[in-house]
Amino acid sequence: MTAKAKKNDGTVQLAIKDDMTIYNAESLKETLLGYFHPGTRELQLDLSAVTEIDSAGLQLLLLLKAEAQKRGFTLRLLRHSEAVIEVFELLKLGMYFGDPIVIPANWKKS
Repeated sequence: MTAKAKKNDGTVQLAIKDDMTIYNAESLKETLLGYFHPGTRELQLDLSAVTEIDSAGLQLLLLLKAEAQKRGFTLRLLRHSEAVIEVFELLKLGMYFGDPIVIPANWKKS
């Protein structure tokens, strides 16, 4: 799992640089939950480099959302990749996460 982190005044910005699949879900979970600590007010997760997401990756996003709510801070999903957008559209999850999803002009839905 590769994640690039930037911290700024209670906001943690992370960029996921791997697929979110069953093959790396456990290490990704451990890494991401490591940023859930007192003092964190917002976790921003850049999903632009995620080229594949399966049910394990989706479960991880659902867990992160639930944990953020439980601990009283905000989870923001940013720059959704095409793979993430397809899963969110298929399962109607856009409203659940509540983050704006920007569709690239050159995106061709399969």
